[in-house]
Amino acid sequence: MKKEVSYKTPQNIIDNANINEVDFNELYKESLENPDKFWGEQAEKYLDWYQKWTKVQESDFSKGKFSWFLGGKLNASYNCIDRHLKRNRDKTAIIWVGDDPKVQKKITYKQLHQEVSRAANGLKE
Repeated sequence: MKKEVSYKTPQNIIDNANINEVDFNELYKESLENPDKFWGEQAEKYLDWYQKWTKVQESDFSKGKFSWFLGGKLNASYNCIDRHLKRNRDKTAIIWVGDDPKVQKKITYKQLHQEVSRAANGLKE
């Protein structure tokens, strides 16, 4: 039998969080009560779309079929890398840690963009 362990969140993390507990609970409640509205707002706020969707989601639990943002078009690479270049080009985008935790590499958005562009151009060839 496992004993449940809880850890108190350090105050400095709470103070620097992007959202407080009250706002989180409101968002969580909205996500349960009106998921299409909630996820539609999140998708508009946090992603850049080439073409907006016509329907947030369509699902058939009995068949295990789920579709999100039907008719919408976006570029995942653009959303993850390119749009961050102007303000964050020299900030760390990825921290890679090897099997030995002493072996690490930090990759900036600029470096990541260069490597992704190199790989994409290789695929075009």
